[in-house]
Amino acid sequence: MSLQSELAPLVSAAIEAALGAEFTGADPVLRPSQFSDIQVNAALGLAKRVGRAPRDIAADIVGHLATDGTFAQVEISGPGFINLTLAGDWISNQVSAMAADDRLGVPRQDTQQVPIDYSAPNVAKEMHVGHLRTTVVGDALARTLEHLGHHVIRQNHIGDWGTPFGMLLERLLEVGEASEEARLLESDPNAFYQAARARFESDDDFATRSRARVVSLQAGDPETLRLWGGLVELSKHYFNRIYGALRVTLTDADLAGESTYNDDLAAICAELEAAGIATVSDGALCVFLEGYSGRDGKPVPLIIRKSDGGYGYATTDLATVRHRVRDLAADRILYVIGAPQALHLNMVWDTARLAGWLPQSVEVVHVQIGNVLGKDRKILRTRSGAPLRLMALLEEAVGAARAVIDEARPDLPEETRAAIAPQIGIGAVKYADLSVAHDSEYVFDLDRMTALTGNTGPYLQYAAARVRSIFRAAGMGPEQARGRIVVSEPAERELALELIEFGEVVAHVGTALEPHRLCSHLFQVAQAFSAFYENCPVLKAAGPQVQGSRLALCAVTLDVLVTGLGLLGIDSPEVM
Repeated sequence: MSLQSELAPLVSAAIEAALGAEFTGADPVLRPSQFSDIQVNAALGLAKRVGRAPRDIAADIVGHLATDGTFAQVEISGPGFINLTLAGDWISNQVSAMAADDRLGVPRQDTQQVPIDYSAPNVAKEMHVGHLRTTVVGDALARTLEHLGHHVIRQNHIGDWGTPFGMLLERLLEVGEASEEARLLESDPNAFYQAARARFESDDDFATRSRARVVSLQAGDPETLRLWGGLVELSKHYFNRIYGALRVTLTDADLAGESTYNDDLAAICAELEAAGIATVSDGALCVFLEGYSGRDGKPVPLIIRKSDGGYGYATTDLATVRHRVRDLAADRILYVIGAPQALHLNMVWDTARLAGWLPQSVEVVHVQIGNVLGKDRKILRTRSGAPLRLMALLEEAVGAARAVIDEARPDLPEETRAAIAPQIGIGAVKYADLSVAHDSEYVFDLDRMTALTGNTGPYLQYAAARVRSIFRAAGMGPEQARGRIVVSEPAERELALELIEFGEVVAHVGTALEPHRLCSHLFQVAQAFSAFYENCPVLKAAGPQVQGSRLALCAVTLDVLVTGLGLLGIDSPEVM
């Protein structure tokens, strides 16, 4: 349900009736307008084809528009624009139908199998601010696609295999699996990693043992695998602390790390070599693809087996594509990964298509993730230049939110302020991230993010809390306000028009993979509700019918805000 989806068939039918059957299905070219509810621009594009003036074509279209009470006013302006103003009854019917629909007008799309690759931290390493966006954007897309009816398969492609694990395992043996230092893997994994690295670089004997341990790991030595499993388990506890704080839906069941594909890598190489897709160059097995060359004009290789016999990211990524198509029956695969990985991913996908592992019927999409910047507009880092720890950032956000709520609502009980501070702080961080295009950079500014005004998460949360306060004052729950909505005042009308766009916006997010569109829509809903709240008394409305209608309009507003924020992974506190 939306203005576009409801009105487009009416205008298309009028075009066909006015110009003939050869114009069946012509695009009505509907656009927003500052002069009406919606503008039809089709006449300008049809003029050359028809051989008539756009205004004349527009007049014919208007003459064939159905007169069923949809429009209060139809005007032709300029060179041939058609301005449509909707009838109040039509708007009332649309928003009342939406209020009665438990899906709020959100369609169920034809179900697809959609693996989503996102988050992807490394075992025994701290998650930093660079992991924030892929985790938050990926989770919002997963929630939204599931709501639209798709079967989403979360794929947390963690770094849990490779050369560094030799030194990590030797360090774990050295300090003891039950030692306090081993527990750093749960609380401060960077400290454990750095200690292992220091030992590797300063002690030749330790380095020799570490290299031998890598060989044992790759050979499947049972004791080494047991130790490795313990290392991964400790890191899982750390990941889950972050995911719990961020309120994302990733679980241990979604882990699909590099180790998952270890047994497939030799076969990947053998199959590519046998098919003539991969060839040996300087001792390494490489794929050379048409269209990929460096600045010197020489072909850029995709190295799938190193000269020393080891495997790299390309080999593992090829294995993931094959697995997701062959075993997970993917229709669409999403990679929520940093923008700089575009070249690598495209080379992997082109190789997989050559090998027959990635048929044209399967869509692969790189949801490119831009950087998080500090106020100096450089990549956000600590004063020492290291990447900012994600947990430290989240703790700072919760502290900033607590300061805001302490100042704004000192009347709230201490336990209430303590409970809602994480909801507001984490919500502020996630909304700031999601409200800009995922491939854009943005400046991390906690003061702006946690503000109760402007296009922020707390502003939307506050709008939902304000609606709930109306129902508390009315002594009833929102679910009890389900009567017919009648819009008459301008502020009611504007709010209703925003609300009925919700389903179309959610569908667009699922198709275009742009969560910022949902953020923008929810902000517009919150602004329209604020104007309605200021101009249209609810509890002191003129008569029970008007009050009932406005309470029902408040209820559907709350549903849209809570549902929309939920799709973004943001909580809606009961009070603020």
